[in-house]
Amino acid sequence: MVHQSCGFDEPGTIVMSAMINTAAPLAERNRELRNRTFVRGWLYVVLLVLFALVMVGGATRMTGSGLSITEWKPIHGVIPPLNQAEWQEEFEKYQQIPQYEQINKGMTVDEFKGIFWWEWAHRLLARGVGFLVAIPLAFFWISGRLERRLKPRLVGLLALGGFQGFIGWWMVASGLSERVSVSQYRLAIHLTFACIIVTAVAYIARGLATYTEAPAERRIQRFAGIMVLLVMFQIYLGALVAGLHAGLSYNTWPLMDGAIIPGDLLVIEPVWRNFFESPKTVQFVHRMFAYTVLIVALWHAFATMTQAPRTTHARRAWVLALLIVVQAAIGIGTLLMQAHMHWALLHQGFALIVLIFATAHWRASKGAYPLENDVAVRS
Repeated sequence: MVHQSCGFDEPGTIVMSAMINTAAPLAERNRELRNRTFVRGWLYVVLLVLFALVMVGGATRMTGSGLSITEWKPIHGVIPPLNQAEWQEEFEKYQQIPQYEQINKGMTVDEFKGIFWWEWAHRLLARGVGFLVAIPLAFFWISGRLERRLKPRLVGLLALGGFQGFIGWWMVASGLSERVSVSQYRLAIHLTFACIIVTAVAYIARGLATYTEAPAERRIQRFAGIMVLLVMFQIYLGALVAGLHAGLSYNTWPLMDGAIIPGDLLVIEPVWRNFFESPKTVQFVHRMFAYTVLIVALWHAFATMTQAPRTTHARRAWVLALLIVVQAAIGIGTLLMQAHMHWALLHQGFALIVLIFATAHWRASKGAYPLENDVAVRS
């Protein structure tokens, strides 16, 4: 009887074992997807704060507030002046730099407070982003919610943020001794590095999303990646325009200084300096490259529609082209309005939106990161 019982039990045991073997990977897969949702949500919050940080940085530059704090105090600098004596001490430090002597001489302490708060808010937001990355990163890591591939990427993000803080101070330092504003070279590097961080956060976050469409062909993936680089380079050129205040002159469109290609573009020697130090040349290059980005975006949309018709890849490519058209219109408006602060901030903010969408399009064309559980099962 014992032998018969074992015989009857064997099929049921095999079925049960198969169900357990199937359920275990499924449960692990669901847990991994759930963890991805939490991590992705956290990265979206980081992305939103980074967007705010860049916008406050733009307002700080446009209000001439970036040199109001003349020291770099990563920890003690969190606390602003708390009484009149401390405000006076901070103001006296500002009075020692060329910007005060040549532009703001005669400014009162109350007027100084107006520019101080912009720079202080910018630095406070920057510190806040550091904590917003570091603390959840430690929690997700310790609680086992991070996949192996994410750990070096997220630690790298934290390191990039710390280095960006150094670049920010390096930029400010350029305007404290001989200049009345920061170096356009350093401003462009600071903004471009911020864009690299924004791109990295968006890329990782979208790599954790769930996609219904299969990855696109390699040609589409490469083209989408090129679009990200083109948008980022255009933002770099825009930073040079901002650093030279080049948007305040030649405020006509489509002609510039009465011509499609104005004269006197290469008057500085050596010639390469014109592309970084001549307001006229820098604005012209920024205009011409904007047309280039728009043409390439339309080409990418048509090519993707041809190679992958009726797919989300094609639809995203057209949305990206439309966003670039809107950004071009905002840029023209900013130029015609002589870089009014509201228009200039809109132009900067929408450029970030275009960059984030281009990055999301690139990542989506490649699909999500493979689930570790799926990789283990295939192995």
